[in-house]
Amino acid sequence: MNIHKDTLDFLKDLAQNNHREWFNAYKERYLASQNNIIEFAEALIAEMNKHDRIETSSGKKSVYRIYRDVRFSKDKSPYHTCWDGHLHRASKKLRGGYYFHIQPGASSADGGFFGPAPEDLKRIREDIDVNHDDWRKLFNDKAFVQTFGKLNGQQLKLMPKGYAVTHPAIDLLRHKQFILKRQFTDAEVLSPDFVFLLSDTFKGMRPFFDYMSEVLTTDANGVSLI
Repeated sequence: MNIHKDTLDFLKDLAQNNHREWFNAYKERYLASQNNIIEFAEALIAEMNKHDRIETSSGKKSVYRIYRDVRFSKDKSPYHTCWDGHLHRASKKLRGGYYFHIQPGASSADGGFFGPAPEDLKRIREDIDVNHDDWRKLFNDKAFVQTFGKLNGQQLKLMPKGYAVTHPAIDLLRHKQFILKRQFTDAEVLSPDFVFLLSDTFKGMRPFFDYMSEVLTTDANGVSLI
């Protein structure tokens, strides 16, 4: 299952005409684009379940609504000009989430930990403190660097409390988010092999996810917390 050119063309036109009159006039294009993304997400879930355990039950449940919530936003444009979807991993022991973003000229695969709970962030920083060499090994891996480049995500401006500014892992300890990202060209998105490329990209996140799952579900002695 591939993403159709008409789907990207619809998003391009929507970006130029982000108002209800145009959207209602071209409702059939929206529905065709939405159905294409849902079918693509269904195929992606099937591929992902060959190497991971995904609890998202359908492509429809994975894809976000195109309608924006503008109640608290200065930007009152009523529609997103992209298609986004999220795949949840099954069980409390499998940590990390997969996210895909389809937008002309700005498509990407993202994954990781977008908003760790305070207790999880505490555990992560405790592990970085004592095992930062293991973290460096993950992020310096050749395949990781070629695919994702570096660790992304919001960081504190200052060091978290309890850690010295001279800590050798100051850059990692300042992270509030731990996100991996790979961008794709429109040609890649429209390729019939894109579903496999996206699945393989998510699979490339697994060493980090597996490590984080261990950190977040066991104590310092390796005893399960779940």
